[in-house]
Amino acid sequence: MKKKQLGVVLLAALVLLLTACGGGRETSEIAVFAAASLQETLTEIGEQYMEKRGNVELIFNFDSSGTLKTQIQEGAECDLFLSAGQRQMDQLDASAGPDVNTEGLDFVLPDTRVDLLENKVVLAVPEGNPAGITGYDGLAERLEEGSGVLLCMGNSDVPVGQYAQKLLAFYGLDEAALAASGLITYGSNVKEVTTQVSEGAVDCGIIYATDALSAGLTAVDSAAEEMCGQVVYPAAVLTAGKNQGGARDFLAFLRTDRAAEVFRSMGFIHLG
Repeated sequence: MKKKQLGVVLLAALVLLLTACGGGRETSEIAVFAAASLQETLTEIGEQYMEKRGNVELIFNFDSSGTLKTQIQEGAECDLFLSAGQRQMDQLDASAGPDVNTEGLDFVLPDTRVDLLENKVVLAVPEGNPAGITGYDGLAERLEEGSGVLLCMGNSDVPVGQYAQKLLAFYGLDEAALAASGLITYGSNVKEVTTQVSEGAVDCGIIYATDALSAGLTAVDSAAEEMCGQVVYPAAVLTAGKNQGGARDFLAFLRTDRAAEVFRSMGFIHLG
């Protein structure tokens, strides 16, 4: 009987020891949906955050902002959404006008939406720049002439593709005609466009400055705001998320100086 009692006491002591060492703490999961262009940066910042918090696990889902918006709308579990464009966030935000939020969706938690980052839209070329692309002006001339240059851009449902469309419109170029002539190829997100440029499958690609930097590509030109607008990344906690508290905390961390250092090192402008 004494042996049995001693065993119970030892077991209880072991449970208390494990609890004191953190073994009894439940891990809090935060589902983060983020634009593909944020993959390297958020992965690094996320590791710092999880190390600091100790009992938090970030579950990342990286893809085009348009795809992520659709997944959220269809019921995917998401606590925090970071978009590469205002349009995709507006489509989920009840406070946005009906001209943008055409379906009257209400997924953005009030007072949590912030403009977190700014990026630049650049014209990137493969190693050695075999086609001799010098900038947007020269590219526009060659596309208009139909000189055989091959451009890669994002699809129309993703922000990087929408910025590219604005650039083509700025130069008065007919995207449909150029695509029909075989002068334009597409990627479903910025990573696919970047890969086509890196592999030399195209002569140039319209991507973000941060993706050009992370892929080691040369950016021969950067678009001014009047050419395609300001590239701002909004972030917001979502109403349907299961861990709104955790999402708020991680978003607050993304606005700190510590996170800003990482964002800036990757080429982002941190808006705070």
